[in-house]
Amino acid sequence: MAALIAGCYLYFQAPPFMDSEYSAIKPLATHASGDHYVGSESCKKCHADIYDSHLETAHYLSSKVADTGFVKGSFKKTRNRYSLNDSIAFKMVLESDTLYQQTWDTHSQEKISQAKIDVVVGSGTKGQTYLSWEKDQLYQLQISYFTPTDSWTNSPGVPMELMEQPRPVNAKCLECHSTYAKSTDLYGMGNSYERSQIILGIDCERCHGPAEKHVAFHTKHPEAPTAQYMIVHDTLTRQQRLDACALCHSGVRMDIQPAFLFRTGDRLREFSLADPNARLLEQVDVHGNQYDLLRASSCFQQSPTMDCSTCHDVHQKERGNALAFNAKCMACHTMNTTVCSVEATLSSQKDNDCITCHMPLTPSKSMFMQIGRDSIKIPVKVRTHLIDRYTESIMDTGS
Repeated sequence: MAALIAGCYLYFQAPPFMDSEYSAIKPLATHASGDHYVGSESCKKCHADIYDSHLETAHYLSSKVADTGFVKGSFKKTRNRYSLNDSIAFKMVLESDTLYQQTWDTHSQEKISQAKIDVVVGSGTKGQTYLSWEKDQLYQLQISYFTPTDSWTNSPGVPMELMEQPRPVNAKCLECHSTYAKSTDLYGMGNSYERSQIILGIDCERCHGPAEKHVAFHTKHPEAPTAQYMIVHDTLTRQQRLDACALCHSGVRMDIQPAFLFRTGDRLREFSLADPNARLLEQVDVHGNQYDLLRASSCFQQSPTMDCSTCHDVHQKERGNALAFNAKCMACHTMNTTVCSVEATLSSQKDNDCITCHMPLTPSKSMFMQIGRDSIKIPVKVRTHLIDRYTESIMDTGS
């Protein structure tokens, strides 16, 4: 009897492991597998440095709730207008801390419609586009922002001079710009979502998996030496690591299964099929298909271990850090084994920057911006991942 009483006392004073470790964690969303997302804030306690640096990356900033501090472009009256044609103009307006895209009849000076800017897609390095909720449905607005010209523009792919209905944003679009979004459409193919189960931005759980079990275990066992209930990239095969990036960086893919089912460690080919145009190297676009360009590079083909993380640290803001990327190149191509054929003066002008010469900025074949009705289409330039030797003219023009 004494043992029974003692056992009951211990049970109620120290609840079982499964009960105690989950009770303090509130899930933000639930994957189809049943695993729960708890948000990258949950990672901060144990991984503060990584958490803080990741907040500055383009991945994390790939989508956010719209606010005046993150939306690019001017809302001042002299710069907030985009003329679509002789009859229609758009105005980007800030009213009571809320951002709107307004459509105006230029003849009658009457407002035709107004849509709230709810979600920002894009870190702003190249540009941003904007999404709006209509009940539980998500739509892309017609006006975007183009960073190189610091101006409002027609969203990519929208015909010039024509006013379009807002485009439905399907789950495949969100899959590469958010951590998770629960679709409420049949087969996950539409643009309706459970708004309470969307995690914007590419955060820790997008690459490491839903973290509720991991956070709960290590909160209870902070002394545990190895990560539990977590995808550890160092334990994955090369192809698994590549697949995790190829999900969004291998061009347009044909879905076999609904978006957001794929998780790091899965075989990507079981969830979607590669772009058939990727078989021809000249048809591979620098925008969105870094994976196939990298695979065609001699550096990749001659290295049994090279993958995306060989050169990229997704936990750090790397854009513009030429010295860091140059060091990655020289880690394999030491000066003892590599002779730079570029004249010393030109090499000095380019700050001995390997990627300027061997991975130049290249115009996209599919992504164009047109600033005004009479302007020509401006291709968006993206750094090619086909590591090669390029002509001096290409290096000079970044084309």
